[in-house]
Formats: sequence, C-alpha cells, structure tokens
Amino acid sequence: MKYFDELCRAMEYLARDPRVLFLGQAVACPGTAMSNTLKNVARDKLLELPVAEEMQMGMSSGLALVGHVPVSIFPRWNFLLLAVNQVVNHLDKFSLMSNAGYQPKVIIRTGIGSVRPLHPQHQHVGDFTEAFRLMCPNIEVIRLEEPKEIFPAYQKALEREDGKSTIVVEYGDYYNEK
Repeated sequence: MKYFDELCRAMEYLARDPRVLFLGQAVACPGTAMSNTLKNVARDKLLELPVAEEMQMGMSSGLALVGHVPVSIFPRWNFLLLAVNQVVNHLDKFSLMSNAGYQPKVIIRTGIGSVRPLHPQHQHVGDFTEAFRLMCPNIEVIRLEEPKEIFPAYQKALEREDGKSTIVVEYGDYYNEK
C-alpha cells in the first residue's frame, strides 16, 4: 500500500458519507498534490473556495454546526495559520462555550510541504503539529507517518462520537516516496 493510494482510498471512503463535503482551494480544480487525491470524489461533494482561509474555517464550523462533516483542506500548515482564530477560539471551544450543547465535527486536512525534489522555501514547509496540540486541547491532531496509518485516521475522524474535531497532518514528500 502506497501513501498516495491510501489517501485516495480514505477520501473515497469519506465521500460515501452523505454528510461529508470537501472544501478549500484546489479542491474542485487542480492545483495541489491533495487535489489529485480527490479525483474519484463526486463533483457535487467538492466546494472550491477563494484564498480566504479564515472564511473557509468559519464556513467549516458553520456547516458542522448544522450536521455536515466538512473536510476542510489546507494543503500546508503555513496556510492553516491564517485560520488560527477560527480553529483555536471557535472550533476548539464550541463544546466548552455551549456546555456540550454544540459539538461540531470538522476534519481539517493539512500537510507538511514537500521539500523534494524542489524546496519551496521555509514559508511553505512548516510543521505546527505540536503547537496546535497545545493550543487546541479539544481537537485531536494526528500526524500520518506511514501509509498504514492513513485510512484508520480518517475513519476515526469521521466515525468518532466524542464531540471532537480532527486535524490530520500529511507529509507532502511521502506522496511519491512511500
């Protein structure tokens, strides 16, 4: 089993759930390696957005509050940083602020940017996994080191019943290496 193939399998699995919607940049249009993992997902499940990360995360939370399970795609951690307010101050705190009355489930898909064969420079290859674990005690952050971890991580993110959202961290370099 290959890293990229497992990502495709996981996205196809998520797409079968009627509550799931994929949103972000280069989701319905090509543009990133993550786009390629959505090729077998029905077009009506893909919501292409402009480059407006905080708006995207706010939309994701809103969709989750009304029963959808958004898969909000930020191809690199560095882009997800632009949505920190929505993640840290809202998504992570909904359950606390509502005395467990609201427990929206969002799957945030992000990655550590690829440095091989071309290094895109440091503003595109950050890994903020540990920082988000510290900032978001009510969101699980799962880093995908091996292909065998991919499907179970996304399955857990979708099927969990503990009221938590999940940030799933992929490695760009592993798409072609593992």
